[in-house]
Amino acid sequence: MNYQKLGFKCGVECHQQLEGKKLFCSCPAIIKDDKPDFIVRRKLRASAGEKGAVDIAAKYEQKIGKEFIYNIYKDCTCLVELDDEPPHEVNKDALKIALQISMLLNARINDKIQFMRKVVIDGSNTSAFQRTALIAMDGYIETSKGRVNIPTICLEEEAAKIVEKTDVQVVYNLSRLGIPLLEIATDASIKDPEHAKEVSEKIGMILRSVDGIKRGLGTIRQDVNVSIENGTRVELKGFQELKSIPKVIQGEIDRQLKLIQKGEKLKSEVRNAKPDGTSEFLRPMPGAERMYPETDIPTIDITPEMMSKILEREINFDKFLIKGLDNNFVAKVLIDIPKEIKSRLNLDSSKLKDSDFLLVLNEISKGAPRQAAIDMLADIIKDGKLNVKKYKGVSDKELESDIKGIIAKNKGASINALVGEIMKKYHGKVEGKKVVDLIKKLS
Repeated sequence: MNYQKLGFKCGVECHQQLEGKKLFCSCPAIIKDDKPDFIVRRKLRASAGEKGAVDIAAKYEQKIGKEFIYNIYKDCTCLVELDDEPPHEVNKDALKIALQISMLLNARINDKIQFMRKVVIDGSNTSAFQRTALIAMDGYIETSKGRVNIPTICLEEEAAKIVEKTDVQVVYNLSRLGIPLLEIATDASIKDPEHAKEVSEKIGMILRSVDGIKRGLGTIRQDVNVSIENGTRVELKGFQELKSIPKVIQGEIDRQLKLIQKGEKLKSEVRNAKPDGTSEFLRPMPGAERMYPETDIPTIDITPEMMSKILEREINFDKFLIKGLDNNFVAKVLIDIPKEIKSRLNLDSSKLKDSDFLLVLNEISKGAPRQAAIDMLADIIKDGKLNVKKYKGVSDKELESDIKGIIAKNKGASINALVGEIMKKYHGKVEGKKVVDLIKKLS
């Protein structure tokens, strides 16, 4: 498919939760799913923005007239989440992380930060608005298909989590409300559906390079904005995993093409991504009327002194991206393995230089096993150099011959036992998965 001829436009928004405490109170940033200590029932209504207009998405939600039930937990929710107390001082650790990420994304940081209120009356915010601040602008990342610009990086509060939903009622878990959330938005320079996946992966890798980022299912989410010529902008939400992004985008392109061919008018709307590559209507696309200033939080001045203390170590990821190695593995070598070396092996991983990481990554791209990365880096710390021969891969012919011999000597042994015997001999030289596959093939 020729996406350029289609007039394809696409941008992504990445939303990343942060560790520590909530954005405007001292409650821990944890999400509980057990029985609540008590519940609160409420209904919300839309309010007008600065110019007196009411946002179309807010009108839509108010018209439905749902009742909202909030599950409350004493140890991770307080009066701030219930909108019965003004917000406290902004979480300085969350602000620092937002500034670090902005620098890594080559963005221009605002010297004054003003929080705004974004009207949200679907019940996910008890106040009927979400507090959000524009931290930085005009960032970018480099990709295999050229530079992708990042116009905005925002720090905001996470919404409450849906527990159950009916046509007239929604139950929310209030423990998630107020967790610090980074929103990173690209422009519409993404070239095709696969490129959208690559951009999301690259931003995710940069996020994981900074301490204080939450990990695990649901801690990072991607929204994708898509349009084609004669179509309209549609926001796709609810991606379960990155690999589904191209399929869902293609599904939206096909949907818009069919409607255009039928002569139907397309509506700008928010749609939920489904596992089969299709999507379903959620609500109308929000308008500009949903934003107005937050008067309970003072403007924050970002001084040169503050910025000089922000980055302890800035990683230029682009120079570590080597053909044949996926971005997630490179991020693991640069970020996770040094932490593991320090905690598990009690070695000073701060001694490792960029050239050491490049050496290890290059050797792995030439055939050294991936699981040997931690041993290779540990050797460099201990010996000041890397014995490349020690981790040189084994030929398939030699490995198959040894596996046949071990199977013959250990008739009736389990696959795990056979793998153990092989790995004893070739520790750090062969991939465990490869050994398992060969044992199954030769047994």
